[in-house]
Amino acid sequence: MNISNAILRGVSGAYILQSGVGKLGMPTEAAAGVQEFAATGVPAVKKMSPDTFSKFLSYSEVGIGAALLAPFVSNRIAGAAMGTFSAGLLAIYFRNEAMTQKDGIRPSEAGTGLSKDLFMAAISAALIASKPEKKSN
Repeated sequence: MNISNAILRGVSGAYILQSGVGKLGMPTEAAAGVQEFAATGVPAVKKMSPDTFSKFLSYSEVGIGAALLAPFVSNRIAGAAMGTFSAGLLAIYFRNEAMTQKDGIRPSEAGTGLSKDLFMAAISAALIASKPEKKSN
């Protein structure tokens, strides 16, 4: 793994892993609030119970963060996992009118925190597009 990919994977992996660990054991009321917000972008999550959603979200983040940090997981696999997660977050951003200004693209004050997920999408694309490392004998 080259240094630039290691930096991309290390920083984003640690961030996502920490976020997932912080959500483990989330109280039902908090999970219901996060689930309601997530459903603005991914309506299918409404079908889950809040506790199931909380486990799904936290385990997904822990798994994606760990995949990014594990050097034996290819850049393409790790990038695809993070890209899928980022796509869900960006769906919430773009489908929630309160997150963007009137043009539907630039973040509103409320959307600034979620708009950072564009960086995760860009990092994902960079990892997927990177050339595989040649194995040395």
